[in-house]
Formats: sequence, structure tokens, C-alpha cells
Amino acid sequence: MVQAYILIQTEVGKAAAVAGEIKDFQGVLSAEDVTGPYDVIVRAEADNVDQLGKMVVAKIQNVEGITRTLTCPVVHL
Repeated sequence: MVQAYILIQTEVGKAAAVAGEIKDFQGVLSAEDVTGPYDVIVRAEADNVDQLGKMVVAKIQNVEGITRTLTCPVVHL
């Protein structure tokens, strides 16, 4: 199992709607709108890195209002 934080920038005023839509996606553990350089932070999991990438590219990046994403896989050192 691979987990990651996905940092999302949105169009002005779209953070709550984006977080609300993404939180219901399969594999999404949480989706919160935040302040700072990013507007939404998502915690997600998938069986492997390829499935995580497919989730980000095919699902999350297609949500209306998203302008940029940054995926940060969790590592266990």
C-alpha cells in the first residue's frame, strides 16, 4: 500500500468545492481546504505507485477548478 499527500492549488473561491468532490473518490482518506500556498490537501492511498499516479492524473486533475497538483508520497525511513 502506498500513501501520499496531494497538494492542490485551485482557482479563487473553488477550494471548498474541490475538496468536497475529491473526498468521495475511492482511495481518498481525507480532503481538507487549507490556507497558504496550497488550497486543498488530500491524503490518499493506492495499492502501488502506478495506481496512485492514475488516481491523480485520471481523477483528481480532472476536477473542475484545479490549476496545479503536487504529489508527495509518504516514505518510512
